[in-house]
Amino acid sequence: MALSITHQIGALAGTPIQAEPGSGSGEPSTATVSAAAVWKSPAASIRCRAQKPDVVDALSPPLSPCRSPVLGGIRPDLSVACRAFAAEMEALPEAAVTEHREVAPAAAGKKGSGGVPVYVMMPLDSVTMHNTVNRRKAMNASLQALKSAGVEGIMMDVWWGLVEREPGSYNWGGYAELLEMAKKHGLKVQAVMSFHQCGGNVGDSCCIPLPKWVVEEAEKDPDLAYTDQWGRRNYEYISLGCDTLPVLKGRTPVQCYADFMRAFRDNFQHLLGETIVEIQVGMGPAGELRYPSYPEQNGTWKFPGIGAFQCYDKYMLSSLKAAAEAAGKPEWGHTGPTDAGQYNNWPEDTSFFKKEGGGWNSQYGEFFLSWYSQMLLDHGERILSSAKSVFENTGVKISVKVAGIHWHYGTRSHAPELTAGYYNTRSRDGYLPIAQMLARHSAIFNFTCIEMRDHEQPQDALCAPEKLVKQVALATREAEVPLAGENALQRYDGYAHEQILRSALLNIDGYPQEDKEMCAFTYLRMNPDLFQADNWRRFVAFVKKMKEGRDLHRCWEQVEREAEHFVHVTQPLVQEAAVALMH
Repeated sequence: MALSITHQIGALAGTPIQAEPGSGSGEPSTATVSAAAVWKSPAASIRCRAQKPDVVDALSPPLSPCRSPVLGGIRPDLSVACRAFAAEMEALPEAAVTEHREVAPAAAGKKGSGGVPVYVMMPLDSVTMHNTVNRRKAMNASLQALKSAGVEGIMMDVWWGLVEREPGSYNWGGYAELLEMAKKHGLKVQAVMSFHQCGGNVGDSCCIPLPKWVVEEAEKDPDLAYTDQWGRRNYEYISLGCDTLPVLKGRTPVQCYADFMRAFRDNFQHLLGETIVEIQVGMGPAGELRYPSYPEQNGTWKFPGIGAFQCYDKYMLSSLKAAAEAAGKPEWGHTGPTDAGQYNNWPEDTSFFKKEGGGWNSQYGEFFLSWYSQMLLDHGERILSSAKSVFENTGVKISVKVAGIHWHYGTRSHAPELTAGYYNTRSRDGYLPIAQMLARHSAIFNFTCIEMRDHEQPQDALCAPEKLVKQVALATREAEVPLAGENALQRYDGYAHEQILRSALLNIDGYPQEDKEMCAFTYLRMNPDLFQADNWRRFVAFVKKMKEGRDLHRCWEQVEREAEHFVHVTQPLVQEAAVALMH
């Protein structure tokens, strides 16, 4: 007798997959390793090139800053198939789509791990400007499909600009419904306190500005915006130079962030620790702890340009002046470097970043870069202190996202990292101080570009994402802070999945850490392409292998074959999600 859909999935989920015997692994060194150490590894044989731009006002291609290959085929029209399954879907009980059971524990005496839980980022516009759930039917079907695939949970942006339309008044409308939807499907939630605007960065598909009353204050005082040496203002995020000044209707920016988080806590107290398990605190553009040094909006910056320092608003300059006077060098406090080139220059085009005799390696360079990076660390410290106080004893973890700036990583100066606020050079580790700051607050270090490989990137720009990830992994190990990951760009191919798995297992210099893996991985992003048949099959296999972690040593093809039947059984639900998302 043929099994029903419910019984087929139940039978599949109830069959644990036995791990093949694994081999032992060496114990990695715990010594601090700088960029220089991880850079000196054999170069990949496959190379590509990036043409240096002749102009600076061209629009940046949508694939920057990765230049990954174009992946996936044309999405099929699933509407006919969806209608064909409509009658069956009406009668399909929710229990029919059940999460895979956890893999059986490792055999007695065998060292294993719980694997790496996978979360999926929700669309940026999951909540509308009218504070309702966007594409409600699609969201419901998509969450059910994700749960069926064994996904741990979802990540959602909680936009300051949508919630606090008036100072001190919070409308959680769409978020309350979305969180209840996640709870109903048994999904956990990473909630991002998004204090930045949406629009102008890689992957931004919609525009959500800062609250109108904040924008009005910035119009009155333009120095609330980050500013470059040419006077160009960036309104993505309030300048950290005024963190502690009452410039927003009598409140400081940090007070506004703390009040927002406190209101979120009070409104969703009943979900904290059970459904809401992590709070990622936004600290800059794109929610990352950095300066807006490479803004794509209006074609200002183009990959792989070095970017520009963002310290020319009056509040930042006031701090620079005070620091210079304290150092006994008042002449250094009038302005930032004037020889650091423009956004789309390369390091050797500038006096400040060039390898021989560059200003970055001078006494003045050390002073300025120390001040610039310390201002960013102090900013993170202030907001983390508030977040820790707000969410103490609620059962949620706190995380901070750090950008994966991998281009020109092979140069001595690491110019793009310096302009973003990471004082990382060939001879100095810029990520250990960040990791140590996060460790003081028991926060998670969330890092991007986990899916990238060195040889996929333009080698003439000395891009090295794999080496950068290794350096960050070593820094978090030294600081004893958990490391989580994200992919920087949307990738659905098995090649990217393999790289994510390798990075998530923290295989550093070929020596895996026993019982040490990333604490979580967040997959970019839920959209119709994810539910395209081939992409979905690969994704289900990817989630399974991530969850099994070191306990499984099999080829991707074998895991995909085991996921094939499950994909077939859940096809109606996945097709419904894909069609609904397209509309």
